[in-house]
Amino acid sequence: MTKVIIFDFDGTLADTIDILLSITNRLSAEFGFKSATKEELAQLSNLNSWEILRYSGISLFKFPMLIRKLRSELRSEISNIQLFAGIKEVLLELKKRGFQLGIITSNSRENVLAALENNNLQDTFTFIYSGSTFGKHKVINKWLRKEHINPEEVFYVGDEIRDIDAARKTGIKIIAVGWGFNSQEVLALHHPDFLIERPQQLIEIMSNLGGV
Repeated sequence: MTKVIIFDFDGTLADTIDILLSITNRLSAEFGFKSATKEELAQLSNLNSWEILRYSGISLFKFPMLIRKLRSELRSEISNIQLFAGIKEVLLELKKRGFQLGIITSNSRENVLAALENNNLQDTFTFIYSGSTFGKHKVINKWLRKEHINPEEVFYVGDEIRDIDAARKTGIKIIAVGWGFNSQEVLALHHPDFLIERPQQLIEIMSNLGGV
């Protein structure tokens, strides 16, 4: 029986794509990489993280500094961050049905907590962990060991190819969402356990699995 549902934050719970694009473009000259238009972003949604890095031309040595600056800049935009339509209601319903909810994200924990508080969801999640862009599987494994959780009791919900990869590496099931960064078509090519188009389907999946 599924007991724990872990969520990605940006692109899964929070609609931050346009805000992140704006901030990234502002930082492009400082860090020496290509800026992107919304049209180009649509094309990038068919690529994985490493392909996007190669396309942008950013130095791997500068990338960690860019992420830190991006998180810092995003902090000032917290009041403008909106959750995707229907997400809040689904989270509250899952919590009501007894699931333990958590967040593992490459965003900062401070940013996530502030955004949740703005949406009156600060008491909805049992844990919030921040990991590196390419290290989510390490954070998940560390959490599984610490809490003595069986991977079969866990689902991960994310919007990117790297979320699918992280779940695969940790032996947990993955629900890919089609409303975030990577396109539904490219997510399907990576064979998630489930691919959904609207938040309410999360409740349907858990009900069908006998988890509620």
